[in-house]
Amino acid sequence: MDLTKLRAWWAHKQGLDAPAAAAAPADVLARTGWARSVGGANPYFQLFSRAGIGRAEADEAVAGLAIHELPTARGCTYVLPAADYAVGLKVGEHAPLADVATCAKLGVPRAEIDKLAERVVAALEASAGPLDPRQLKDVLGDAVRNLGEAGKKKGVSTTLPVALGLLQAAGEIRRVPVNGRIDQQKYSYVRWSPPGPSLDLAAARAELARRYWSWTGGASLAHFRWFSALTVKDAAAAVEPLGLVPLDDDLLALPEDAKAYADFTPPPAPSYTLVAWLDGLTLLRRDLTSVLDPADAERALPAVLSKKRLGELADLPAQGIFDRGRLAGLWEYDVDEGAIAWAAFGPADDALRAAVARTEEFTRDQLGDAKGSSQDNPSRRKPRIDAIRELADLTA
Repeated sequence: MDLTKLRAWWAHKQGLDAPAAAAAPADVLARTGWARSVGGANPYFQLFSRAGIGRAEADEAVAGLAIHELPTARGCTYVLPAADYAVGLKVGEHAPLADVATCAKLGVPRAEIDKLAERVVAALEASAGPLDPRQLKDVLGDAVRNLGEAGKKKGVSTTLPVALGLLQAAGEIRRVPVNGRIDQQKYSYVRWSPPGPSLDLAAARAELARRYWSWTGGASLAHFRWFSALTVKDAAAAVEPLGLVPLDDDLLALPEDAKAYADFTPPPAPSYTLVAWLDGLTLLRRDLTSVLDPADAERALPAVLSKKRLGELADLPAQGIFDRGRLAGLWEYDVDEGAIAWAAFGPADDALRAAVARTEEFTRDQLGDAKGSSQDNPSRRKPRIDAIRELADLTA
């Protein structure tokens, strides 16, 4: 396996080697993959790194429903292009049933949840605008049951989020970010009827598999199973129509991608990109070792970042710096200084410094922060920033 070529190919398929000029947010997500959203800035960085898309353009696309955050594969939320709403909703439709089962164990029958969902729909249809959870509780009154301490321990405080989850998965309602931004988790809700054809589950899984291999350019069946949460049997059925062919070792590819890979030549010059820790380049396969040079796989990290060696991790320990698909360093944003703290795994050149400066300006002037998730904030991030600066001193 030629890892240098393979990593550069993965970066190429992700649009990281040649950012697309004037590409629309929906087109970027359709071509390179859905952007994982957990209340962090990853969707913004995924669009910026691949097409130079700024926050205002991304927010405009959200407001116009050209892209939207939906619960989908593995029950996780991603920002999807409109063309993929039907597929995304179908493959994620069963995710809310876990909370329904939890409620049943707490003495709440499914019929009660369904009745509450009907009342939520009626309330939204009668409302002149979006309603947030507090407003919905005021309208719904005693129809929302408080599940007490037992519910809190299981992550379900009331029955309202369970009903909202069922309605979102069914495409009957949608979230509206309260300030129009996709790097937070404060929402109101409106009635909705998503565009796109109705799909059965088998067809939706096959379409998910087709998109997945198009985004990655090459992955194993195990990689796809992690992303989709499908069983061995269901994953095999989903990929069967694709006619996948061997790419390298246990990696498979669409026939057209296998042919393009054979003719692909990695860029000769460094091409640095700063991405968020949930970026599709690594998250789609969740195989961090494959993007590491052998020496970096053995690299020990400051304990704050991880007590394991870098090659023992499945996910990035911080935001990542990549060069032609190879993990070349780590970074975090220091709000107090309005600057990026970063550490390279080798000598820093002008191209790397320019990439850092470009992302720093975007973060400072357009985002204000680079949250990794909804739980991230400047004070919690401070130890990681200090650790990255320590790592920079060690690798200088």
